[in-house]
Amino acid sequence: MIPARRIAGAGRLFACILAGLSLPALAGGLPPLAHSVTGGYTEYTIQSGDFLIAIGARFGVAATLLALQNAIPYDAIIYPGQRLYIHNPHIVPAALDDGILINLPQRMLFHFSQGKLRAVYPVGLGKPSWPTPQGEFRIVSRVKNKPWLVPKSIQEEMRREGKVVLEEVPPGPDNPLGAHWLGLSIWGYGIHGTIAPASIYQFRSHGCIRLHPDDVAELFDQVKVGTQGCLVYQPVLLAVVEDGRILLEVHRDIYNKGIDPAQIVRDMAEANGLYHAVDWIAVDAVIAAQDGLAREVGRLAPYELKGNP
Repeated sequence: MIPARRIAGAGRLFACILAGLSLPALAGGLPPLAHSVTGGYTEYTIQSGDFLIAIGARFGVAATLLALQNAIPYDAIIYPGQRLYIHNPHIVPAALDDGILINLPQRMLFHFSQGKLRAVYPVGLGKPSWPTPQGEFRIVSRVKNKPWLVPKSIQEEMRREGKVVLEEVPPGPDNPLGAHWLGLSIWGYGIHGTIAPASIYQFRSHGCIRLHPDDVAELFDQVKVGTQGCLVYQPVLLAVVEDGRILLEVHRDIYNKGIDPAQIVRDMAEANGLYHAVDWIAVDAVIAAQDGLAREVGRLAPYELKGNP
């Protein structure tokens, strides 16, 4: 779980205007400059049955990076009781009054209520051949133990792959929807649990948004029918946080939209008066790594923080 839960293309990719939910975009279609970060440093005690991919899925960090952080091989055998060091900072793309914001390349869901960030969850999303859609949505249904009515398109995929073709999967241990379903106004899509928690923080679904069973149960109790939200595509996030640090987070352009991270960072830095304070060598390193974590790439002088939102 992300610790903070306790407490690009054209402009249309970054601006999502709903009643009571607004993500401003700068002129030229740039994403807004962010001002907060979630996650950070923590230690985790390995439990029976744990493996790196599943732990990374829970904390929103790639298993390969988790191995690197702990100076162990990616295929290392881990043991119950062993402690892992985890560093998982993520930039919050925008601050909302109320609603759900899901940044697709980032694989993170942000839930806001009464102007505060209430929860942050890693999510599993659509594979590149079956991408999760972008756009505004509302929660239109809340269902526990929903049977999975297999879409014709997925039935056809089962047929092509030589699998048993299913038309319906009843609630239970074989139902890929898990025990909680939040139906979206984008027809056919929902936010739901999973019987494969290790698939969280990956792109493996047929477009729906998967959450860890514990996370979706928590979110299910916090939202209602009519809750608004937005799915955005923002692989490059730039932030200035309260202490003056300039942070950059870069993800893969997983859906191949032709986004140039270097150009976006330069344009955002210029548009927000940050160009002089950025370490461009550090920027190049973050872009090259594309490891999906917020990294410091500069710092504003104290006198430059006055009036900074």
